[in-house]
This record gives sequence, C-alpha cells and structure tokens, in this order.
Amino acid sequence: MKTNPNEFLRTWMQRVNQGEIEPVLAMYNEHAVLIPTFSNRLLGKPQGIREYFERLFSREELSLALHEKTLITQNINAEVWSMSGIYCWRFAIDGELLNFEARFSYLLDFALPAPILHHHSSQIPRVI
Repeated sequence: MKTNPNEFLRTWMQRVNQGEIEPVLAMYNEHAVLIPTFSNRLLGKPQGIREYFERLFSREELSLALHEKTLITQNINAEVWSMSGIYCWRFAIDGELLNFEARFSYLLDFALPAPILHHHSSQIPRVI
C-alpha cells in the first residue's frame, strides 16, 4: 500500500473530527503502541486503544487541528515514515470549550494494511 504520509495524517484527523471510531481504529496495526494525549498509560493492545478513543470521542464538540508549519515528515525507507508536529485538540468540559496543544509523532509502515505502528501524543507543558 503506497500512501502519502501527509494525506494519511489528514485522513486520520478527518476521521477523528467526524467521530468515526472504526475507521480510526482500522489505521492502527494490531501490534501498535499508542502513548495517548489524555492518559497516563501506554496502550499496546487493540482493546486499550479502542477504549481510549471511545472515551475521547465521547467528549462534546471534539475537534482536532494541525499546526501546518510544525509538520516534519521523514522517509526511513521505501515504506516506512516518521511524522512529528503539533496539533490542537479542542472539546468542551462542563460546557466550556477548551484547547489542548499537543506534540505528536507517528511511525508508519505503508507496506501494512494498518500502517500506524507507533503514535505518541502529549500535551505541551507550560514553559517556565
């Protein structure tokens, strides 16, 4: 499966923004590791990744936007890519719409039907 990593990321974000849990989960390899933005756990099993996205997708007014200028894409070999950047999660808590900027990285293998092997996303800490 040959895919443009930038298009792949945009598809992942579009699916998140539309709340499409099954299509999002289908992008993660069965052996994928997710280090999620809003959890202190490392998720290395499909059920854990599913439960995380189910909780996240239950948030009111959930959306995600990429900070385009931060995107770094690196080709490791013909099928393997690394991507890093910053995106902004947005959802309501107690009726108030809040923003959560997060840095992210992906390791993608487009030789596989579900290319996400590793996805790390963490909130950007306040600078002191």
